[in-house]
Amino acid sequence: MTWNERLSRYDEIVLKCPRFERKGKTVPYTSANGHMFSLLNKEGELGFRFSKTVQEKYIKDWDAGYLISHNATMKGYVRIPEEMFSDLEQLAAYLNESFDYAMSLDPK
Repeated sequence: MTWNERLSRYDEIVLKCPRFERKGKTVPYTSANGHMFSLLNKEGELGFRFSKTVQEKYIKDWDAGYLISHNATMKGYVRIPEEMFSDLEQLAAYLNESFDYAMSLDPK
């Protein structure tokens, strides 16, 4: 899948979540309360932010890892495995869960 195809998928996922919108041009992301909670890096990898407990569960359940962006490990962001990109409804549910987590954080 090309970067543009992944961007299109990301946009489709975000459109299923009316409580927020996608931001960013070169590095697309979502944010709430001043906290970024999802992003699509330049390599086309998608990451969602979750609490530490949820991160550990999803990393294990999805056989995933932390998102790496600009050669830095994004602690807090679980990399979404490519095989999950086909289930947009489920990804939208995970993205909404990530939004709820961001909204639970103190505003920046």
